[in-house]
Amino acid sequence: MIGDGEAETGPLATAWHSNKFLDPVGDGAVLPILHLNGYKIANPTVLARIGDEELDALLRGYGYQPYLVEGDDSAAVHQQLAATLDEVFDTIAGLQHGARDGGDTGRPRWPMIVFRTPKGWTGPKEVDGRPVEGTWRAHQVPLPAARNDAAHLAQLEAWMRSYHPEELFTPEGAPLPEVVDWLPAGELRMGANPHANGGRLTRDLELPDFTEYGVKVSAAGETVSEPTRVLGTWLRDVIKANAANRNFRLVGPDETESNRLGAVLEVTDKVWRGRIDEVDVHLGPSGRVMEILSEHTCQGWLEGYLLTGRHGLFSCYEAFTHIVDSMVNQHAKWLKVSRGLRWRMPIPSLNYLLTSHVWQQDHNGFSHQDPGFIDHVVNKKADVIRVYLPPDTNTLLSVADHCLRSRHYINVIVAGKQPQPTWLDVDAAALHCARGLGIWDWASNDDGDPEVVLAAAGDVPTREVLAATDLLRQHLPDLRVRVVNIVDLMRLQPASEHPHGLPDAEFDAIFTTDRPIIFAYHGYPTLIHRLTYRRHGHEHLHVRGYKEEGTTTTPFDMLVLNDMDRYHLVMDVIDRVPGLARRAATLRQHMADKRVQHREYIRCTGEDLPEVRDWRWPAS
Repeated sequence: MIGDGEAETGPLATAWHSNKFLDPVGDGAVLPILHLNGYKIANPTVLARIGDEELDALLRGYGYQPYLVEGDDSAAVHQQLAATLDEVFDTIAGLQHGARDGGDTGRPRWPMIVFRTPKGWTGPKEVDGRPVEGTWRAHQVPLPAARNDAAHLAQLEAWMRSYHPEELFTPEGAPLPEVVDWLPAGELRMGANPHANGGRLTRDLELPDFTEYGVKVSAAGETVSEPTRVLGTWLRDVIKANAANRNFRLVGPDETESNRLGAVLEVTDKVWRGRIDEVDVHLGPSGRVMEILSEHTCQGWLEGYLLTGRHGLFSCYEAFTHIVDSMVNQHAKWLKVSRGLRWRMPIPSLNYLLTSHVWQQDHNGFSHQDPGFIDHVVNKKADVIRVYLPPDTNTLLSVADHCLRSRHYINVIVAGKQPQPTWLDVDAAALHCARGLGIWDWASNDDGDPEVVLAAAGDVPTREVLAATDLLRQHLPDLRVRVVNIVDLMRLQPASEHPHGLPDAEFDAIFTTDRPIIFAYHGYPTLIHRLTYRRHGHEHLHVRGYKEEGTTTTPFDMLVLNDMDRYHLVMDVIDRVPGLARRAATLRQHMADKRVQHREYIRCTGEDLPEVRDWRWPAS
């Protein structure tokens, strides 16, 4: 049911095109009912004022067969609607039969209903001498003064009595048998339809063992891989393993191959019910991949799929996931409230894969650089929000496996698609992800008593922290450095604030309470301060991250612009470890000079310095 005010929104205007992705052979059907009552809060609606001929042409242009039901006599309209529904249901059944049994391969012209009735239908016709029924005034409370205005109260009583409650209810207030006895029983009731409580129908995914897809690592950082490309091979086999159940979909705004998940197209098509030309590839009348250049529509498709008990993943450029902010809000609120309803079964989680992220947009530039979706989701209820920043390919595989097994969460995974070092073998990656955060002892030399903690959350920050650690080992070998990596961002919050929060004693043992912490973070630095402000030693925390400096430039230059490069991290250590500023002044000057050298080099060559571009962890 679509209100004519809702029909003016961008998401709804695009959603009409969903009929180009509906497979009459394997999918169900959707019957849109456009309710035209003519008004919004204080204005007429566009579709109610363009005239029947233009409205009919618009809906036919979208590919529908419109049926008009209209009137203001309730008994007559009820009969007209019932007859139209009978006709429409027969039409849908005929289209499905033709496709499933008759070999009809064309795109159906699905029916839809335009239902035109007065706004505020059967309510007060006038209040205080002004028309209400059939006007925009019916959008508000029609009798706002009924509590203390006798005339309004009398009108409210007359309105309620106009429905003849004595003919509908017993003196005790229960509906009369003749009113309810004819209603459907059991699961035939709309509210008891199992598809409306999708958790009842959810079947666990058959998930391949992700460890079999892991990148081989003989030494930290030795193997270079593209995280999302490897993930794509696992998702390919997820689709294959669940093909018979048809309960997994991958949705995204025209970015599956751009985000390097193209391996999935080895086993499925991108569903497409429009014309297919010879030049097109991987398009078909059915498929487990759904792409349309509308993040809103992708979000709506996936929410509906999850709410009816199936599973999915939304892959999107990080910066443009913001487009669905308000839709995420509503889903998070629904998850929060439905957790308190015993009869409402948990549904599969809403899973986001945010890639083509802020630190790897050297071709697209500033418009594609925004890591703030994380900030948005962490404002929601802690019971339903999870945020993961896997530092490499193998941790991404572990996180993805965990998220597809989960129920009733919003899982946000941020991972790059560009080639990058793989730090952990797949077994170590699984253990690290189970911890959520931990000390990387192979990169540390603190002997249990660090002088400084270098922490990282995100793939690019992890690389820079390790590169900075390497520089410190070369130039200040006696400095005791502890390296901490964070996969599960919500581990930073206290346990009292989030179910994944690390107990204070564990947090203090890892980060210390009195030593400087230099934290390189994927997104906006203020979020880390928000998550940790109750922690002991917060005053020693210094965060580097994205501070809205960007352009079309090299990957390392993005880091320099935002002061999160390895050279600046070394400078931060020198500035904050007590007593180090004087004895490491020459090193600090050298690091500042390297940043200047970098700028000059990219101006001349358009590429990053070889020592940056080709850097590897020493053990590799």
